[in-house]
Amino acid sequence: MHTQSILVTGGHGQLATALSSHDGVIRVGRPDFDFDRPDTIDAVIKTHDPSIVVNAAAWTAVDAAETDVDGARRANHAGPARIAAVCRELDIPLIHISTDYVFSGDKGSPYVETDPVDPRSVYGRTKADGEQAVLQAQPDSIILRTAWVYSPYNRNFVRTMVEAAARRPTLRVVSDQIGNPTSADALANVIMHIIGQIRDTGWKPDYAGIYHAAGQGQASWYDLACMAVNAAARRGNPQPVMEAIATADWPTPARRPPDARLDCTRLRQMFGCAPGPWEPEVERVVEKLLSQAA
Repeated sequence: MHTQSILVTGGHGQLATALSSHDGVIRVGRPDFDFDRPDTIDAVIKTHDPSIVVNAAAWTAVDAAETDVDGARRANHAGPARIAAVCRELDIPLIHISTDYVFSGDKGSPYVETDPVDPRSVYGRTKADGEQAVLQAQPDSIILRTAWVYSPYNRNFVRTMVEAAARRPTLRVVSDQIGNPTSADALANVIMHIIGQIRDTGWKPDYAGIYHAAGQGQASWYDLACMAVNAAARRGNPQPVMEAIATADWPTPARRPPDARLDCTRLRQMFGCAPGPWEPEVERVVEKLLSQAA
């Protein structure tokens, strides 16, 4: 019999931190759990013997992955495959977190789970390969593709914009990339809902596969920045001038999908849940960020 604990990888990352506020969650990360030391993967899972594993650990430095392909592959492909193999050996379901960057962003409408992946960056390719490796190694797996995750924890776009607004009179932000901003707390709530359903019903083969789990409603990076900066200004922070720019005006080593919106219909149909609208979550996150800084 497994323990009733939920083992969450990813150390102090945004999602792992959000999940840690829920009952029964055990967070693990470096140095005890390290994709660069595969033996630690086996040891940690077998020691805790959880009822379910949530893999929120990943290489998320999108641009750095372009020059450290091996590091990104270990974290996003080989490591998750090893987790999945151990979970299958121990008969433990796995929830694995993936990304909208598995898509090119050229479709022109929200992506569904059956759309072919076509990543244009090392990060996206390693995450796409990791999805397939996980499903092959542990068929009792759920892949949750999410996007543009922000929170009061760790480094993320919303926090960066709020802090930059306090220092700079003008902020230049890309406006021709759109997606689904997703609160880490909202995503954590969805994951806990899924886990609750699995515990209530037992694992069902129909649960397995890929789902999209991203914030409701679309935005550009510029839209998201404006929402965060305005929320901070209403709470006494400086109000910089916001300047919309094109991707070409802010070149990066890795190509970002110009339109990687995700359709979350399948998640709602199977589990009756999905992250809610992104705008109220930004307000809540900014308020928490500023209260922490006070």
